[in-house]
Amino acid sequence: MEVWSTKPQLRVLLDHLATIKDTRQSWKVAYPRREVLFLVVCGTIAGGDDYDAIVDWGEAHLAFLRGFLEFHYGIPCADWLRTVMNRIDPQLFAACFSSWVAECWPDRPDLVAIDGKTSRRSHDRKNGQKPRHLVSAFASRSRLLLGQEAVEEKSNEIRAIPALLERLDVAGALVSIDAMGCNPNIAQSILDAKADYRLAVKDNQPTLHADVKSYFDTAPAAEIERCETLGKDHGRLELRAHTVSKVVDWIASGRSYPGAPRLPKLTTIAMVESRIERGDKIETERRSSISSRALSAQAFADAV
Repeated sequence: MEVWSTKPQLRVLLDHLATIKDTRQSWKVAYPRREVLFLVVCGTIAGGDDYDAIVDWGEAHLAFLRGFLEFHYGIPCADWLRTVMNRIDPQLFAACFSSWVAECWPDRPDLVAIDGKTSRRSHDRKNGQKPRHLVSAFASRSRLLLGQEAVEEKSNEIRAIPALLERLDVAGALVSIDAMGCNPNIAQSILDAKADYRLAVKDNQPTLHADVKSYFDTAPAAEIERCETLGKDHGRLELRAHTVSKVVDWIASGRSYPGAPRLPKLTTIAMVESRIERGDKIETERRSSISSRALSAQAFADAV
């Protein structure tokens, strides 16, 4: 595991956050914007997923925070944090954060997961502001958030993914997205970023989903590769069988209707079958995927 000193990276973070100017009169400000941003970023990295959790973390680690900034009046309340953060341009904040990540961790990630999530308690009922939806890119091996794109409605997540990819350097990575990203436009935007895709296939693509499942039910042994993994966590035992095939001509040549867009560079189809044991209870699950990369069964297992 790579070991690094916390202080230099956080000092660099302060330099990047300084580009977000505080337009208030300094003599009226108890909590400078620079302190607020630093608190929110550190609290989020430490696992806080709402402003109440960030405040709790900040109060417990005030001495740590004061090693970087003054925090003369301590930690503001959650409502005050929410109000200040809602006034900041999210694109400017995201650009500052992404530039900090790029400077401190210049190596390109090899596995990137993109997912959408609604931020808890990010709404502002008084001003009619709905909860904020965030589409995030996460470097799986280094456990590092690479960047986020905010959207007003969950249905807009598909539009946010290409915008997020344009801001990140994911060249050479395998980008995984849940079923919301399983469409030709998203696949092409990943390829345009010089990366490969691994997209989950569910009932939003009913024909493709059914065809992949049917193929693996009857696939000849010579056309598939298989490996198994075992996971144990919180009293749960999960045995996963990962199966891949690079016989995809039958998918590439068939479309659901004339003129339907093809999935670009489709190379691998895959299936993971899970057997989950919790005490006396046993559950089974099958999940399908497609990828533009020629994945071995082990590489597919690593990505999943």
